[in-house]
Amino acid sequence: MIKVIKFLFIVLCIGAIAIIAARLLFPLPAVENRTDSTALPPPEDSPLGRAVLEQWADHPGKTGVGPLRTGADAFAARMLLADAAVSSIDAQYYIWHGDLTGSLLLDALKRAADRGVRVRLLVDDNGTAGLDRELAALNAHENAEVRLYNPFNLRSPKMLSYGFDFFRLNRRMHNKSFTVDGTATILGGRNVGDEYFDTGPTALYVDLDVLAVGDIVQEVASDFDRYWAAKAVHPAGPIVGPAPEGDPVGDAVRRYEGDPQLAEYREILAQSGLVTGLAQGKLDLEWTDVVLVSDDPVKGLGAVPREDLLATRLTQAVGEVKSRFDGISPYFVPGKAGVDAFATLEKRGVDVRMLTNSLEATDVLPVHAGYSKRRRDMLKSGVELFELQRQSTLEIPEDRVGPFGSSGASLHAKTFAVDGERIFIGSFNFDPRSTTLNTEMGLLIDSKSMAGEMHRAFDNGLDGLAWKVTLEEGDLVWRNAAEGTQTTEEPGASTLNGLAITIIGWLPVEWLL
Repeated sequence: MIKVIKFLFIVLCIGAIAIIAARLLFPLPAVENRTDSTALPPPEDSPLGRAVLEQWADHPGKTGVGPLRTGADAFAARMLLADAAVSSIDAQYYIWHGDLTGSLLLDALKRAADRGVRVRLLVDDNGTAGLDRELAALNAHENAEVRLYNPFNLRSPKMLSYGFDFFRLNRRMHNKSFTVDGTATILGGRNVGDEYFDTGPTALYVDLDVLAVGDIVQEVASDFDRYWAAKAVHPAGPIVGPAPEGDPVGDAVRRYEGDPQLAEYREILAQSGLVTGLAQGKLDLEWTDVVLVSDDPVKGLGAVPREDLLATRLTQAVGEVKSRFDGISPYFVPGKAGVDAFATLEKRGVDVRMLTNSLEATDVLPVHAGYSKRRRDMLKSGVELFELQRQSTLEIPEDRVGPFGSSGASLHAKTFAVDGERIFIGSFNFDPRSTTLNTEMGLLIDSKSMAGEMHRAFDNGLDGLAWKVTLEEGDLVWRNAAEGTQTTEEPGASTLNGLAITIIGWLPVEWLL
C-alpha cells in the first residue's frame, strides 16, 4: 500500500512539473498598449438608419423585433446587413467555421472594411479551427480588428492546451450577436457555419434568431464594448501571427466556385427582401419592450457570485411564472437544482413542458447522459418532456415546418415562453455549463404573438417532429401521436452508447456538461 501511495505521489509530482513547464514554454502573449475602441453612434447618412429612426420615432422607448426562423433568412439577414453597412459592424460569436457560409461572411466583413466600414470581430478561440490565416488577414486590414476570447496557448493541435491550462480554457464565450451601424442587431442561437443555416448537404439544426432595431440596439452595442475590453480577450495578431501573403479570405470563397451550394446561397440573397423591407419601413416588426440579459465577461477568468450570473438575472427579469412554461434547450442538463425548480413550478400549478434532443438526434452524448440521469425524476414531478426525432436533412414537407424552422439532425435553439406573454431568445442552455462556466446572452421579449406561437407548437405536439416521453407503470415510453407510433426502447439506443451513458452518469462530471 505504501508503495502504491509513493507511486501515485511521484506521478502527481511529475504531472505538476509537466504542467508548470508547459505553461512556461507556451505562455500567452502579454496584452500591452491595447486601445479599446467603443461602439460608433448610428450614422446620419445611412438609408437603413434613417428608415429605422423614422419607425422608432413612432414607438419611443420600444424595440422592433422580427424572428428569423429559417436558416435562409438568418444567413441573408447577416450578409445583407453587412453589405448595407456604412459605418460599423460588431460581430461576436462562439463558433465561426471556415466552410462556405463562414467564408462568405468573412468576405462580407472584408468588403465592408474595404468600403471604410470599421469592423470589429470577437470570436471564442475554441470555435475557430483552421481559420488563423483568414483571421490574420482580416486583422491586418486598416479598418478591421479581430480579438480572441480565452485563446489557446498552442495553435496546433489546440486541444493539447487543455492539458496544462484546463480551468481557464474550460470557460468559453458562448455569446452570439451581429450589430450593424448601431442600427440593427441579430441575436439568438446560431453560430456561423453551414449547419446553422440549414441549406446544402450538411446536417441541419433547428434554431432561432431575432432581428432587433430601436431601443435595445445601443444596449447590445455597449455590451459588446464590455466584452471587447475584457481581460479574457486578446488581440488576435500576437496569437494567429502576421497576415499571410495573398488573399486567404477571397481564396476561401473562390474554392466554392461551381459548387451548387454556393449557387443556392446566392439565390437566397437575391430573393431576400429582408433588408430592403427594413430600409423601406415595410418589414413586419413588432414594437415592444425588450430586456438584454448578458453575463459579465469576467466569468471567463473564474467563478463569479451567483447573483451576478445570467441565470439569476434572467430569473429575476422573468418574474413569477403563473401558468405556463415551455422551453427548448438542445443541451438540457437540469441537475438536482433544476429538477427541484421545475417540481416547485408544477406544485404551484404551472404546466412545464421541455423539448430537447433525443438520443438519436443529439450531437453530444455526455450531455444526453446528464439529461437522461434526471429524466425519470422530472416526469414524476409532472414535467412534460419531448425529444426531437432524428429527421432527414432536406426532405421536410412544408406542412411539417414548425415555428422554429425546418427540422434537421439536431436541435440547437435556446428559447422559452412564459404565460403567453414573454419569450426568451438567446444562447443560454438549461445546463451547468451555461449557468456557471460559459458566458451567455439573450433577449427577453414581451410578445404575446411569439410566446403564443411557441405554446401552440407544444399544444400541437411539435408538428409530429418529436417524441413525447412518458412514464407508464415504471417504464419510459416514447410516443409520436401524429404518426401513431410508440416504443419502450429509447430511439437511437445501442449496447455501446447505453453503456457509455450509464458510465458517464456515474461520474462526477455533471458540472462540466
